[in-house]
Amino acid sequence: MDPRQACLACLEQRPAATFEAALWIAAEHDPSVQPAISLSQLRELQMEVSLGMPLLPAAELAQPLLRRLNTLGFQQEEFIPLRPQVALLDKVLERKRGQPLSLALLALELARRLDIPLVGVNFPGHFLLRVPGADHQLDPCGGRRLYPADCRELLTRQFGPKLPLAAQHLNEASPRQMLQRLSRNLRELHTSQGDEMGALKDAERVLELGQPVASDYLARAGLYQRLGCPQAERFDLQHALMLSDDPLQQLRLAKRLQLLPPLSPSVH
Repeated sequence: MDPRQACLACLEQRPAATFEAALWIAAEHDPSVQPAISLSQLRELQMEVSLGMPLLPAAELAQPLLRRLNTLGFQQEEFIPLRPQVALLDKVLERKRGQPLSLALLALELARRLDIPLVGVNFPGHFLLRVPGADHQLDPCGGRRLYPADCRELLTRQFGPKLPLAAQHLNEASPRQMLQRLSRNLRELHTSQGDEMGALKDAERVLELGQPVASDYLARAGLYQRLGCPQAERFDLQHALMLSDDPLQQLRLAKRLQLLPPLSPSVH
């Protein structure tokens, strides 16, 4: 079973082995990564975290868990430009630095092992966490509580005032949605590093993990363009065109398709 198949198999388990699936994503990029070793490191971290947790009911331990991780050095990466290691879970375990989503995946796995109720929240631009039934969200980078006004401020800071806070921004994220988002992050990070083949692996995984959107096909089309694969680029541009509901984008995609070389005639 190759790393991609192992990743998908983890998601078929009940409950889904989300953290292990993310480790198999790392193994797809680096054959030297052994998920079993990272899981062993996680067990050691679990013991270290447990020693510093207060004696409170499980429903009150999510924020202390995040604060404990922060005390142990797990923080959001501040180095710019970001590199793929901030989204590869084996590297996050080693370096204690990551993106909000990768830190959230670590916290969710520890919460699961410690019977602490905690779910992921697919908030735009900055992945969040929540205790089921709570009136606030939790920032995976340190555990700060975020009430609706804080979420609106976070959204405005990232996307400007034209994007109002909506109920769907606070939806719980499924395991597949989390790994699809992780794959999108890695796709952009590998692209920014000039690693088109690495980014292509992520782009393909995005399409496998859930319902793709026009931008997913566009991103892969851009990679195929750089790699000199016009027919594969055409395929993705056509799918992006079908999914797009923006008339201006549709016009641009149609023009871009016209500029591609004609299809090679089939041989009979």
